Amino acid sequence: MKNYFDLKGQVAIVTGCSTGLGVQMAKALANQGANIVVVARRQNLIEEVANSLTEEFGVETLPIRCDITDTENVESMVDAVLERFGRIDILVNNAGTGAVAPAEDITDDQFHNEMNIDLFGSFRVARAVAKKAMIPAKYGRIINIASMYGLVGNKIAGSAPYHAAKGGVVNLTRALAAEWGKYSITVNAICPGYFYTPLTVETLNSDFFQQNAKTMIPEERYGNEGELDTAVLFLSSPASSYVTGVNLPVDGGYTAM
Repeated sequence: MKNYFDLKGQVAIVTGCSTGLGVQMAKALANQGANIVVVARRQNLIEEVANSLTEEFGVETLPIRCDITDTENVESMVDAVLERFGRIDILVNNAGTGAVAPAEDITDDQFHNEMNIDLFGSFRVARAVAKKAMIPAKYGRIINIASMYGLVGNKIAGSAPYHAAKGGVVNLTRALAAEWGKYSITVNAICPGYFYTPLTVETLNSDFFQQNAKTMIPEERYGNEGELDTAVLFLSSPASSYVTGVNLPVDGGYTAM
């Protein structure tokens, strides 16, 4: 019997892997045997995550503190991974931020910061990983974590810079897929809706957000822990070699309406 999601011996970098969705996706990859490079800015958290992944799944882990807005930092992170493992098979570009304010009140700094982290940051990491590891190996799986808000607008919480940056990630995904397909590198994006994490649970359980779910989401609820797992495994799988340039909403049907 074939396990289509078997990732044993592969090496996956997950950015933004200190809390929330990054940790959930790292667990899904580790569950299938991938060794995980845990990347974020807070050293104490990435060490905790790395230790828990090794303990639970028996895979090798490497925690690396990295600021994705710093090109030298990103380059040295990729060098350290190659020095340790000699390969990078999977990149999950998950690190991000979110400025919330009415569009007319957004400052230049807020807009610039959003672009620098969510859009340029994703590109910086993809560029380094592709150039140093995936293009030479003629193999790779890059998964950019965009957002359903990279596909549509919203009336709940003004966040124009976030929409702009995630919309950029959506088309950056297509551009990189087109350029790097000849190297057998697939580049896809996941566009999550609202998910429960320790940081969002209180907000999403508020009366306002619960009513919003019933109005705006066909499934009438928000995403639970684990409901991103199969999307990231599908796009990471060697078996998904003919899927590239795709932006996959995992949003309970939000963007279907």
